[in-house]
Amino acid sequence: MILPASALVVGLARSGEAAALALARRGVRVGGVDRRADLDGSRLAQAGVELHLGTEDEELVDTFELVIKSPGVPGEAPLVTRARDLGVPVWSELELGFRLLPGAELVAVTGTNGKTTTSELLGLMLGAPVAGNVGRALCELDGTVAAGARVVCEVSSFQLEDVHEFHASAAVLLNFEPDHLDRHGSLQAYLEAKLRLFENQRAGDVAVVPRGFRLVPGEAERVEFSSGDELPAEPQIPGEHNRENAAAATAVARALGLDDEAIAESLRAFPGVAHRLELVRETGGVRFVNDSKATNVAAALRGLASYPDPLHLILGGSLKGESFFPLAQAVGEHGAVRSVHLVGQASEELARALDAEGVAARRSGDLATAVAEAAAAAQPGDVVLLSPACASYDQFANFEERGDEFRRLVDAL
Repeated sequence: MILPASALVVGLARSGEAAALALARRGVRVGGVDRRADLDGSRLAQAGVELHLGTEDEELVDTFELVIKSPGVPGEAPLVTRARDLGVPVWSELELGFRLLPGAELVAVTGTNGKTTTSELLGLMLGAPVAGNVGRALCELDGTVAAGARVVCEVSSFQLEDVHEFHASAAVLLNFEPDHLDRHGSLQAYLEAKLRLFENQRAGDVAVVPRGFRLVPGEAERVEFSSGDELPAEPQIPGEHNRENAAAATAVARALGLDDEAIAESLRAFPGVAHRLELVRETGGVRFVNDSKATNVAAALRGLASYPDPLHLILGGSLKGESFFPLAQAVGEHGAVRSVHLVGQASEELARALDAEGVAARRSGDLATAVAEAAAAAQPGDVVLLSPACASYDQFANFEERGDEFRRLVDAL
């Protein structure tokens, strides 16, 4: 592919770092900018990247021919806005990764919930590397993937904001529910971002969508799925939502030519993913389950529905603009919720919603206190479930750090 002579990468977390390093390896003059002054940029500096840390100076863009925007950087960021005003192209890291992997057959998965589980399951079924929103940037595969090889890519709405030529031969929408309204501004804008996954699909490609979902652009063959589909084997991971994930993965695998025997083997073998209904430990007859990846109400509802057992719920974190009333109603109707423990910025909003449903909740404040209180309240046969329904940025760097801390706290009991 033909790359510009210079590129500025905005945001130097994992995706941005991968993009900058890939471009530097190819001889492009690369600048990197991040508002965090304490960022460890040693790998980037060694690769020759011009670092600008602790700044968002919009004039930095003036001497570059391309801007690569990391997923965490909003479209209205000053550097990005100036680039657009100057006519400088803006690509997402996903777009760059696609262009760095010419000839690769991309199987891309998006949706509000279940993306990581379905992507990892598909990776197992297809014997393919998994990248994207799962924690390994697509640009990290540069130089490691043979032409024509399959790659499974988990894709978020943030990553899809600035795609242009990105093309998936098989594209999956798992579901669509309110989320990230603080970033996208409206449910319609969030939907439009998700649907960009399909816009470059051509005849001969496959678009896999929930049964009855009609709003799919592009020219791909449409394949539908639902949680009630007949599967060649039942998945080992719990919950109706995971059967839905398995049905989506099965539909993709069949469309790509896998036989049911191979699909069944993967469904039986797949253990699930970290931080999603992950059984951390059973002690004294009490199961402690890490569902830290449940960063929105819809995901927490799935976690709640997976356990008819007596439950001790840990909820809360940073706010995303969602209503908690559907979750509060479900908690009230569950019938076996024994205690609710609230942490973080969202505690008061959660408490109001729960109180309206007649559900008492403790304002634990932090995760350590919540785990200790829930463990003290639990009896043999009960489940302590961390399923926050919120992002983690008030007290943790990300949901992984929150889940890791939950594991540590449980192991220390």
